[in-house]
Amino acid sequence: AKYSGSQLLQKKYKEFEKSVRVEEIDGMKLVKNLAVKMEEVFRRKAEATRRLVEAAEEAHHQHEDNPDLQYEYFNAVLINEVDEEGNHVELGGEFMLEPNDHFNNLSVNLSLSVVQVPTNMYNKDPDIVNGVYWSEALNKVFVDNFERDPTLTWQYFGSAKGFFRQYPGVKWHPDEHGVIGFDCRNRKWYIQAATSPKDVVILVDVSGSMKGLRLTIARQTVSSILDTLGDDDFFNIIAYNQEIHYVEPCLNGTLVRADRANKDHFREHLDKLFAKGIGLLGEALTEAFTILNDFNQTGHGSVCSQAIMLVTDGATEMYDDVFEKYNWPERKVRIFPYLIGRESAFADNLKWMACANKGYFSQISTLADVQENVMRYLHVMSRPKVIDHEHDTVWTEAYVDSALNDKGGPSLMTTVAMPVFSTKNETNQGILLGVVGTDIPLQELMKLIPKHMLGIHGYAFAITNNGYILTHPDLRPLYQEGQKRRKPNYSSVDLSEVEWEDKDDILRNAMVNRKTGTFSMEVKKTVDRGRRVLKMHNDYYYTDIKGTPFSVGVALSRGHGKYFFRGNVSIEAGLRDLEQPDVALADEWTYCNIEEEHEHRHLTQIQAIKLFMTGRRPHLKCDRELIQEVLFDAVVTAPLEAYWTGLALNKSENSDKGVEIAFLGTRTGLSRTNLFVPADQLSNQDFLTAEDKEGVFNADHFPLWYKRAAEQVPGTFVYSMPFSTALENKSVVLASTAIQLLDDRKSPIVAAVGIQMKLEFFQRKFWTACRQCTALDGKCSISCDSEDINCYLIDNNGFILVTEEHSQTGLFFGEVEGAVMNKLLQMGSFKRITLYDYQALCKEYAGSSDSAFTLSDPFSAFKWLLTELHLKLYVVVSSLCGSVQLTLYTAQRPRGKTMMVPCDTEYPAFVSERTIKETTGNIECDGCMRSFVIQQIPSSNLFMVVVDNKCDCSSVPPSLKCDRLKFQKDRKKPESCHPFHPEENAMECGSATQLSSPLTAALLPLVAATVSR
Repeated sequence: AKYSGSQLLQKKYKEFEKSVRVEEIDGMKLVKNLAVKMEEVFRRKAEATRRLVEAAEEAHHQHEDNPDLQYEYFNAVLINEVDEEGNHVELGGEFMLEPNDHFNNLSVNLSLSVVQVPTNMYNKDPDIVNGVYWSEALNKVFVDNFERDPTLTWQYFGSAKGFFRQYPGVKWHPDEHGVIGFDCRNRKWYIQAATSPKDVVILVDVSGSMKGLRLTIARQTVSSILDTLGDDDFFNIIAYNQEIHYVEPCLNGTLVRADRANKDHFREHLDKLFAKGIGLLGEALTEAFTILNDFNQTGHGSVCSQAIMLVTDGATEMYDDVFEKYNWPERKVRIFPYLIGRESAFADNLKWMACANKGYFSQISTLADVQENVMRYLHVMSRPKVIDHEHDTVWTEAYVDSALNDKGGPSLMTTVAMPVFSTKNETNQGILLGVVGTDIPLQELMKLIPKHMLGIHGYAFAITNNGYILTHPDLRPLYQEGQKRRKPNYSSVDLSEVEWEDKDDILRNAMVNRKTGTFSMEVKKTVDRGRRVLKMHNDYYYTDIKGTPFSVGVALSRGHGKYFFRGNVSIEAGLRDLEQPDVALADEWTYCNIEEEHEHRHLTQIQAIKLFMTGRRPHLKCDRELIQEVLFDAVVTAPLEAYWTGLALNKSENSDKGVEIAFLGTRTGLSRTNLFVPADQLSNQDFLTAEDKEGVFNADHFPLWYKRAAEQVPGTFVYSMPFSTALENKSVVLASTAIQLLDDRKSPIVAAVGIQMKLEFFQRKFWTACRQCTALDGKCSISCDSEDINCYLIDNNGFILVTEEHSQTGLFFGEVEGAVMNKLLQMGSFKRITLYDYQALCKEYAGSSDSAFTLSDPFSAFKWLLTELHLKLYVVVSSLCGSVQLTLYTAQRPRGKTMMVPCDTEYPAFVSERTIKETTGNIECDGCMRSFVIQQIPSSNLFMVVVDNKCDCSSVPPSLKCDRLKFQKDRKKPESCHPFHPEENAMECGSATQLSSPLTAALLPLVAATVSR
């Protein structure tokens, strides 16, 4: 209390008690205002994209293709490259690049774009050269867009021919093999914009003739088709010979969403295919048509386009009887045959199938042919949309942009994209020229969130039409293994996996269906890297974001989280105290929007506030309400600077430098710090820096020491050892307390103050206090120095801060005194809380899938949790569709390769009951009675536990993986759908002009019949 200045700060806020106004936060008004702001951001990005569409279509309309065109363009890989003689290589002229802080200090060119061509394509292919030439017209629009909206990041055009034009210009670097595998046509934004949602059945021929290289090419073809499917698509894969084999037997007769996890699951099964027997294609086609029809009637799929992809080395007949029964005359299901191998004996039959069913035929002879041939089906699927000339705006789910690494690692983005069509009137084939898009960093949306109005535990979040998280404070897209890496399924984390207490998906489904409303539930929020838990009651408010497929929600915790207060001070006094050297503002909060205008980018938040409030920059966009409150907090907290300075100058105080830092934070993101020791002598150098993510004000959370203090009884301190250091050098203890404005439950928490002290200093104070007794002679009849007892100081989550055995510091008490902890749980002194993590990654050992281990007792589980960050909890699949057990691996590690796999984990947390001040107990072990006493330390979250030394007291509900794969959560389908068009040229179906005359004769009646209809 002395070093933090908590009593002084409480007194200062009390002085303003009569002049401040406490208000209840209107959650619904808050979320609607937030939705309007987000809508405006998205609208501006969509307008920029629409300008690119118009410019691209006009430029193509004016261009006449010239097969002999020679044109030197800036190739993204070759720019600034020179040959051995020092001359610029072809397509690699001098290209000015300068570091730019808006693009995270990447070296870019803000005047020009660059062109990337996939490694497997020829840089000077006439189609590419012509496309690059006419798309140069986009440079002017790129620059103009960026000047209109300086918050824009990457803008680009992905061509249907395969090249990718990107602004601003940046140099691309091949991988260690000299390859750039990027093909824009494989990206989700391209696929979603180019085609309508689709249901797809992939048929793979595994008859004996497919052995060897053909089966290898077939696997790669199927894998490439999966690459072209997105979250709005549904699929299944069937292998056929004389029998029908579902590649995933669990999914017999149905389709699943084409999210990352499902596609990866099927890819694993592709490797198990082997060729034998004869191929009965008729039965396979019948099965495929039946699935598509049945699944379409359930209403769960895309309810839009349908297709069958046929991967085979030939067909001995046309199977017109199957098509007549299931697909004619409407031809709603398109057929895309891929002929594997060089032989063309049965090619005519496959070509006929494609042309008779509005599909496209391709022949794939080598692995190098796969990518280009698979891509062709997208142009056919896009024809109806092109003919309708519908420029549907599409939005992707959140994904990581590896190029823009911010301080915390790769940035999360969403993309807005629109298709570009040929407007030339020479054909009704419907020619897709490509897709334009721009990225929107989700950090930009986070800046719109009024964090000061959400309270200490409140937060905002947004989800897609599929229920996937766009932004949420509990989304963890990265994991640490030497360096930060993306989790395999980070982009398809469902809202129900972070708001897991909502067992019936009430909140999720309401938001998916774009409703406006409220919801309430008890929640358990983990903090401190999952090791501690805070229990609270949240009220949720949600609505849709117009013009997008997204919905936004706000969560407010009941109690102090629902109230806000307004204080008032003069601008002069506020600015004076705000500019003190010990003051900092939350880095990721938006007091003034300095990103929107180029001229403001160099300003700090405090500089911008001063310019705005003094009227020198009235056009700066600032949050006047937030600024008024931050000025109020600056004035009220100003006396602490002099108080801390006085302590630091007093030589008799803190002579051994045990207290290192005093700090405070307020509800407006303002913080003050005072160092009692030089910065280079701090025991924990990361504290209160950007490295200490949980310890500072963030875009989506208050500091951990603030959140934990707010849940303590007002006036009491919460002590803890930061886990970032506890398991390394166990060097410091933090103590913090909350400052309340009024003396009732409705009072907002206005600030929190605390200190960082050396662990050794804290422990010494404890041992000194233990030796002071109330006896007349001052001597203790028994003390912690006695060998007959063990003394521990533990916190309210059961972690040891002080013990005679230094190596036990920071450990969970149950690891050291398991029998005592067990008794404390039985007596109700502590409570075990079960938590779930649906975003975990687990180590899986090669060859370990047939073993199963049982979940150990909770204390070793917690020990394991601390040391391995719950990476050893892993899913054991006992058979292909058998039970999935959550198991704790405690035996000897098997040898062999390990891999990280997504898994669901259950783990415990422990919380003390506040009502129990003192408890004694006895434990019987092997006929020996062992006694202990636990007593709460007043005004703290600490407990002293004394244990005598007389004695030595040394499952998750199963679920089916099949069920999880089959389970379809509610989703809202995209509103736009273009499955077919009456003017579509179905004869453009892949080498159709080379069809033999008998096949042409066979097709003519069908085409005539269709036209007459």
